[in-house]
Amino acid sequence: MPMFLDANDTGFAAAFDALLGMKREESEDVDRDVAAIIADVRARGDAAVIDLTAKFDRLDLTPASLAFSPAEIAAACMAVPAETRAALDLSAARIRAYHERQRPMDESWQDDTGATLGWRWTAVSAAGLYVPGGTASYPSSVLMNAIPAQVAGVERLIICAPTPGGAVNPAVIYAARLAGVETIYRIGGAQAIAAMAYGTETIAPVDKITGPGNAWVAAAKRRVFGRVGIDMIAGPSEILVIADADNDPDWIALDLLSQAEHDVSAQSILITTSPPLAARVAQAVSRLCATLPRAAIARESWEKNGAIITVRSLDEAAALANRIAPEHLEILTDQPDDLAQKIPHAGAIFLGAWTPEAIGDYVGGPNHVLPTARSARFSSGLSVLDFMKRTTMARMTPEALKAIGPAAETLAGSESLTAHGLSVRARLDRLNG
Repeated sequence: MPMFLDANDTGFAAAFDALLGMKREESEDVDRDVAAIIADVRARGDAAVIDLTAKFDRLDLTPASLAFSPAEIAAACMAVPAETRAALDLSAARIRAYHERQRPMDESWQDDTGATLGWRWTAVSAAGLYVPGGTASYPSSVLMNAIPAQVAGVERLIICAPTPGGAVNPAVIYAARLAGVETIYRIGGAQAIAAMAYGTETIAPVDKITGPGNAWVAAAKRRVFGRVGIDMIAGPSEILVIADADNDPDWIALDLLSQAEHDVSAQSILITTSPPLAARVAQAVSRLCATLPRAAIARESWEKNGAIITVRSLDEAAALANRIAPEHLEILTDQPDDLAQKIPHAGAIFLGAWTPEAIGDYVGGPNHVLPTARSARFSSGLSVLDFMKRTTMARMTPEALKAIGPAAETLAGSESLTAHGLSVRARLDRLNG
């Protein structure tokens, strides 16, 4: 059974703290293995990647077959059903339109001393996008990662997508081509992250790596951070639904199950002001879960990590939501916009009963790569800005340097950095000479 909490109970505070403290991330100690894999790829390049792919993915490759050929890409795209192609086309168009609005503007101005100040935005030169394989092979994630990078202006995009036993999801290949990615390597795991970070004879290194993966991929991204940029360390999926009494319990149950079916570590939580609705949702989850192809996964997730919380007011619900800082937040109330204003800590917010979280996974437009494990308190979902960097610009005139240079010289002296001060003083002396 999921956890049932009532904010009126005397033990609620401790129980809620326990809910927040649940450890749902992978518990396997993989860091040592990942360190060895990265070292091997750095030392042996292609040979290590090929050996590790044979070991973990049961796939024999050569340097020439690490990447899909143009003919293989074309054949895979042709294998995608027309209805799926049309859905991906719609998704790509909406994702692109949304992210094009995120492109930042350069700025330049002159202050009252005559100095010209500002900044400019430029894209990273190369990005590597990781796409999980096997049962967790999602073409939607290809679009969500590749399109913001392309909109940002990244010159070189590559994808690493494992194909265990040679199994290929044609929709992933089609999504990659749709997003403008021409180079797709059929490798995965920590070895793929290492190859993108450090390069091999065949795979040129990138500047930033994005995309979800298993515990080995997450550990590898942690280890290569600093050598390259990364988007985030993605944990198990989460959804929080805040609902008042006037809601369909089946709709809420399906929204909760939409995340529970991802994997057994996912978490689904309902906060409601209506105890009768809470009971009806619990019954609906049990009934509807049994109808799902992934019922065993969804049931284990719900029973191990799920929670239903009853509260006295929507303000109390908002306060709890801010502490949870969920990846996905649905607000199913009469005035969802008003409540959303009280919840700054959420990865993505879905307003009203007609906006299921699943729309955001596919065709809504905003990115579905979102902060998990309460990191929405301090981070954001993937965006165009993740593939760009800001460079500050400054130009002093002689008058500007005369106005502010003495203060810089004074501060340099206070920090005992003599050459700093002298570099300013030399110019001031020229002006005063």
